[in-house]
Amino acid sequence: MFAPIKNKFKILNLGFQKQRGFTLVELLVVISIIGLLISIFTARYQTAEKQARDTKRKSDLSQYRTALENYAVAHDSLYPTPGAVACIDAATGLCTASFKTEYLPSCPDDSRKNENYYYLYCASASGYSLSAKLEGTGKIWHICSNGQVCAAEATEFPTGTSCLCP
Repeated sequence: MFAPIKNKFKILNLGFQKQRGFTLVELLVVISIIGLLISIFTARYQTAEKQARDTKRKSDLSQYRTALENYAVAHDSLYPTPGAVACIDAATGLCTASFKTEYLPSCPDDSRKNENYYYLYCASASGYSLSAKLEGTGKIWHICSNGQVCAAEATEFPTGTSCLCP
């Protein structure tokens, strides 16, 4: 009963067999699309990491500012001075035993600390300037005792207590 219909479809088959698997071209297209997506996401992830580290730097400098202002309130509006030099690394210079335990719960430090990324503290008894280089923009973030906060176009860190904010 179904034999004539079955034979009819055999004629239309024309000798093509069912394909199993993918062709080389299909595989190459899929691999190239996956590679493109990975490269896009990697670039975005690295940018997000830089922005996160910059946000942490700004937050850390704000922590130092709060500690310095608390110190000044307790010491007749005078700030701690770094000693013989005008500027020091904030993470080591401000993190002495007495200052840290009394005014800072922990000692924030730049996660990528090296010659380009660190926290700088410049002070005299009457004022201070905190600085950190930002990765995302290459600018230097400043927080000053006069209340100014800015990201200044600068190639180097400040060398004194004068605020570099315009």
